[in-house]
Amino acid sequence: MTETVAGLLVALGIGLLIGLERERRKLDPSFGAAGGVRTHAVVALSGALAMQFTGLLLVAVGAAFIGALVVVAYWRDRSPDTGVISEVTLFTTYLLGAYATVQPALAAAIGVIVALTLVLREALHRFVSRTLTQREVLDVMLLAAAVLVILPLLPDRAIDAAGVVNPRKVGQLTVLMLGINALGHVALRTLGPDRGLPVAGFFGGFISSVATIGAMGAKARAAPGLLDIAAAAALCSSVATAAQVVLVVSVANPSLVKGWLLPAALMAAIPAAAAWWLWRRSAAARDGKGVEPMESRAIQPFHALAFSVTVTAMTVLAAWLALRFGDSGAQLGIGVGGFVDAHSATASAAVLAGQGALTDAQALQAILWALCANTLTKLVVAYATAGYAYLQRLLWPHLAMLAAAALVLLA
Repeated sequence: MTETVAGLLVALGIGLLIGLERERRKLDPSFGAAGGVRTHAVVALSGALAMQFTGLLLVAVGAAFIGALVVVAYWRDRSPDTGVISEVTLFTTYLLGAYATVQPALAAAIGVIVALTLVLREALHRFVSRTLTQREVLDVMLLAAAVLVILPLLPDRAIDAAGVVNPRKVGQLTVLMLGINALGHVALRTLGPDRGLPVAGFFGGFISSVATIGAMGAKARAAPGLLDIAAAAALCSSVATAAQVVLVVSVANPSLVKGWLLPAALMAAIPAAAAWWLWRRSAAARDGKGVEPMESRAIQPFHALAFSVTVTAMTVLAAWLALRFGDSGAQLGIGVGGFVDAHSATASAAVLAGQGALTDAQALQAILWALCANTLTKLVVAYATAGYAYLQRLLWPHLAMLAAAALVLLA
């Protein structure tokens, strides 16, 4: 009886919520609206009541009846609006009312999403038609295909002789990389480049901290007055690296996260504090100066593909080194891989620990070695792009964050 009452109440709530929006829409004569609060509430309750009878025949009859009413409502509608959203919404309300007696929580969540979609109609249309570019629409489709089509098809088991390469796990890491790239792109588009290089540096670090440091170094060389703020942005990219390592580890091997949280916090806090200090020092130089727009793309498919290939290759190499030379060989392989990509090396260490090829302590040490190697790459790039002054601003924060993480792991 309690479940039945809960289902009926949820159905009524869904009908009232969607009907409230439809009632408001009816006030504008330029839009058609099939039913208001009363209609949607009664339709949702009719769906819930139909589910109380044995079998689904009455539910099907009710759906056919509501469908006929929808067709009639669309035929009689004389408003300038030629869409069918009002009629489809009425039918959806009936289905949600019926589903509320089976899964009330999920039905309620879907009802809220439907209502929000209706309320945000103009904002969504404006966002799609005016804000999104054609490339961004393509990127959204690529991300959806990766999540909904490709990822479910990947086998969730090891496919190599060493038993360390799991296509589903590699796919999850790749989707994570794509999602982080998209998040950074959205933030840059929303905030705008004139909010300062540190924002761009932070989100650029999720894509490639080494590349971001190089890009900021090029800006510092072109405009020496922006040296401090460019260095602050470069340090912000290392903050993103520390955050992304935690995300990668949490996907590849969640059991390692607890042991890496404190080192990661220190590796994020130290460059963040240094970046804040440089940002404050450069405040006078930034007054009245805008920042040139930075090119960005929501989805980096080739970068994600390279990441997947690198993760797989490094995992296999580290497993082979472990078989050939023991645990020290695997740690060496991961550390060397950090010169190319710290996140791939991190994923490899986490995967090997999950497969039992490394202990958790050895995996954490391997991640630290990979980050040390990647930091060396960053510093070389910094000197090559903007010289000693730029390198000097990045050197001590990076060395301090590595030393702090090493002390925590040793302790």
